[in-house]
Amino acid sequence: MHSCLSWVFVIFLLSFIFSSFSIPFYPTKNLTLYGDAQFTNNSITLTQETTCLSSSNSSNGIGRAFYVYPVKFLDVLSNVTASFSCKFSFTITSFSPSCPLGDGIAFLITSNSGYFSVTNGYMGLPNEVSDPQDSYIAVEFDTSFDSSLGDINGNHIGIDANTILSLDSVDVTSLGFDLKSGKKMTAWIEYRDSIKKIKVWLGDDYEVRPSSAVLESEIDLSKHFKEFMHVGFSASNGRGSAVHVVDQWRFKTSGVASSTFPMESVQEEDCLVCWPGDFSEDDQVSEFRRRDRKVLQITLGLGGFALFVICVLAVLCLFYVYMVKRKRMIPIECSEVHSSRFQGNKVPKKLSLSEIRSATKGFNQNKIIGEGASAVVYEGALPSCGTVAVKRFTEVKRTGNLRNPFSNEFGTMAGCLRHKNLVQLQGWCCEKNELVLVYEYMPNGSLDRILHLRTHATKLLTWERRLNIILGVASALVYLHEDCERQIIHRDVKTCNVMLDSDLNAKLGDFGLAEVYEHSCRTRDATLPAGTMGYLAPEYVYSGVPTVKTDVYSFGVVVLEVVSGRRPVDDNGIVLAEFVWDLWEKGTLGIAVDQKLVGRFNKVEMERVFVVGLSCVHPNSEKRPTVKEAARMIKGEMPLPSLPAKKPTVKIRSVLPKGTEDLLRFGDDQVNDTPWATPKTHFSRF
Repeated sequence: MHSCLSWVFVIFLLSFIFSSFSIPFYPTKNLTLYGDAQFTNNSITLTQETTCLSSSNSSNGIGRAFYVYPVKFLDVLSNVTASFSCKFSFTITSFSPSCPLGDGIAFLITSNSGYFSVTNGYMGLPNEVSDPQDSYIAVEFDTSFDSSLGDINGNHIGIDANTILSLDSVDVTSLGFDLKSGKKMTAWIEYRDSIKKIKVWLGDDYEVRPSSAVLESEIDLSKHFKEFMHVGFSASNGRGSAVHVVDQWRFKTSGVASSTFPMESVQEEDCLVCWPGDFSEDDQVSEFRRRDRKVLQITLGLGGFALFVICVLAVLCLFYVYMVKRKRMIPIECSEVHSSRFQGNKVPKKLSLSEIRSATKGFNQNKIIGEGASAVVYEGALPSCGTVAVKRFTEVKRTGNLRNPFSNEFGTMAGCLRHKNLVQLQGWCCEKNELVLVYEYMPNGSLDRILHLRTHATKLLTWERRLNIILGVASALVYLHEDCERQIIHRDVKTCNVMLDSDLNAKLGDFGLAEVYEHSCRTRDATLPAGTMGYLAPEYVYSGVPTVKTDVYSFGVVVLEVVSGRRPVDDNGIVLAEFVWDLWEKGTLGIAVDQKLVGRFNKVEMERVFVVGLSCVHPNSEKRPTVKEAARMIKGEMPLPSLPAKKPTVKIRSVLPKGTEDLLRFGDDQVNDTPWATPKTHFSRF
């Protein structure tokens, strides 16, 4: 073991030495090509030489190349917009003197990589974006003059946003540049969101950026950025003929995701897309000089055999560490499915990041089917599983005693939780900085969506199906609370986390907040209350101690929500539980029934379900039934509880320390020594 750790240290030293280098960007593996684009001698040839009179289809004469993965430009939670830096070399060459030159080349950032212009001109850029879901920004190097487009001449650089009519442009002829000369040129493009300004430089030397920009324009690109966009190049020949080539490219964003450093500190080696076509041995030596030469010589002196041995030992060590961590991370085992670990079709599979990206088309925005505070859910397709729901976790900082949602959910679900009313985990991926869980796909989405948002589909929720959904959620909670070897408290039971399969059967999901306990454990630690307002039990909000009875309270709110069709807290701040308690006091529970049922329900069953729901949201947790008892009451297998004539007072023990009597005086000499506090449960819109 000590020897193994020694080798790991050597590998760590090697990785530390090489970690500062730019990762080579191999275009054949990391670019997606469209139209006429193709790879030629480690370069991207966007357009091909054509004859002026050749007919063309919609994509002929247009070539596009995009980095294979979408890039994050906007943090929707913090509303932070990325800045970016780009550097690339290009040539525009004409081999047919009898034909006019092509349209030119454009550096392109777009939300829709497959959307071409309707003709084979405009550098492949859409004439105008009409769909609000689409957006693009382009820096064009235009070699064609079209007065109808507002071109200043046939040798200019322009900035476009959602239209080919440039917002700003500059004639580069007067600056000594001819874009049509066939000479290699290098362009630098930089946008700083802090000052809302974009700059473009143009030069002949790839290594040295000119001191002054050829184009500098004040523009707020945050209005045009979507959360994820594609980055690349586009070119077209239009009615002319030219070969547009890009042979070096570096690109980097800052300000969002993991790129938190300011744009001023971006170095050449800090790049997201690194295609160092000229990354020569001299460049590497200049990098190595920053390191201790003695360490470098020792490192480079290792032979191929030694490296092979190191790799083998490293794999063994990492496997050992992985198994140890896995045992710690997955402590849950359900006795009734313990043997399912050995049934390959039921054990969650470890998937590669490439499989995940392929399944979701590179985490395409059009594949998003759900979003939460810590994750985005995509619809995907895996050869071994068919259609799946891919839950991609965002970076979550630990706060207090809240745990990472991915680790918490994976540790709970991978402990072989198998139940017909639980969404089943089918795979997982923990690679690079990506944390992903793959679940079975639920065609009808969440109960919340079909109950509140999809009004035309709400007709499918007949009274019988609503009862079946309630009992399905109850069955899942009974399993978690009583049937697992270790008790699981969900802590986030709500209609958003109840998924519906093709037959509208309920399946409980999202275990990001779940707590796991031994059944023998009688004391529980206080945590930061987590969940959604309207579903939280009052004692949990005050004490921070989750119990099965706090899950029962949330389940009761779900019951009332399913029967009434109302949200837990509506737009006017009316709390559903209080609303139903008021109707119970007045003897008019029938008013609360969802009007979309149009009277098609069993009145006796309706009243029984309402009574069960109210018993579950009883302010006194000791008066609440277990979920198993609630399910039996709904089925009529057990007598209903005796509810008070009106809602009882919420009794939560005061947490004020001793000696704070003065805090309890409200302008008189009387001290309110009541050992209980009654909180108000009025919430604003959420």
